[in-house]
Amino acid sequence: MHGTHYRARAPLRIGLAGGGTDVDPYASKKGGAVFNTTINRYAYCTITPTDDHSMSVHSTDYGKYEASLDGGPLKLDGNMDLIKAVTNHFEVTDGFKMFLQSEAPPGSGLGGSSTVIVSIIAAMCEWQNIRLTGHEMASLAYKLEREDIGLKGGKQDQYAAVFGGFNYMLFNSSGVNVNRVRIDPDTVNELQYCSLLCYIGHTRESASIIESQVSKFNKGQNEEALDRTKGLAKAMNVAMERGDIRTAGEILDEAWTYKKQFSNKITNPQIDAMYSAARSAGAIGGKVTGAGGGGFMYFICEYDRKYNVAQELGKMGAKVTDFMFEPQGVTSWRYPND
Repeated sequence: MHGTHYRARAPLRIGLAGGGTDVDPYASKKGGAVFNTTINRYAYCTITPTDDHSMSVHSTDYGKYEASLDGGPLKLDGNMDLIKAVTNHFEVTDGFKMFLQSEAPPGSGLGGSSTVIVSIIAAMCEWQNIRLTGHEMASLAYKLEREDIGLKGGKQDQYAAVFGGFNYMLFNSSGVNVNRVRIDPDTVNELQYCSLLCYIGHTRESASIIESQVSKFNKGQNEEALDRTKGLAKAMNVAMERGDIRTAGEILDEAWTYKKQFSNKITNPQIDAMYSAARSAGAIGGKVTGAGGGGFMYFICEYDRKYNVAQELGKMGAKVTDFMFEPQGVTSWRYPND
């Protein structure tokens, strides 16, 4: 059907506890656990079919790319690999234009690249009339991104983008278990009111942080920190089900001390200074989201001191970002292209 846009959007996520234990070899060896939630910032993908056998991609983050589709699989070479891997997987030879846009810069710690690949897969399925279950879509995204392309990282981002909402996820060698957490709407409103998300800049290559985390694990240097972190994901799940926001904030604070032990690239003097300024101003606990090293910081604050925390962080160059929790995962639709 020509003259149609096939679109998808997938939500970005904040990992509240347990991040890092979803990374192999830890996840397969010892089993990982993560508590995360999606927010109303998205990665979007639009596919518009064309009459030729080539693809032309425009990404607001990665620039432009064109390739012919009738010469067999596209070579994965570090340029637009997320798109090429999906195109190869679905063996697409019909021409298309693709427009990609993400509301968080790559490397900002909100699960960007995994969310982008989920949106590409969903738009492709919408176009090709392919039905995938949530688990099929998330595990395909993981396989393409981590195995075929070889981008290092964990498993939580793909599953968060597909399923959406608050989830307690368990990872082990036999697969991924996604438990939707039923949280009282009053608790969600309270958490929203006490939450502060700010952009601290210095986006980083998460793969190199993950690599140093993995090599430390293989040398037995951060296993205890990872074990403790996994326990905190379960504690966060309990606190949220009980509606205990203060405890959730304290868990964030404790988790941050362990996370800094995963790799020496996770924090730096600027991040440490921001963290202690936020704590002094009234944050109960917080963290750098994602692998670390920059991007976004997330805090749970005393409700009547959140304003002070925001002011202090602003003075230090952080930009406070409005956001809401997003209960829905990836969604796709079609719209006539007039």
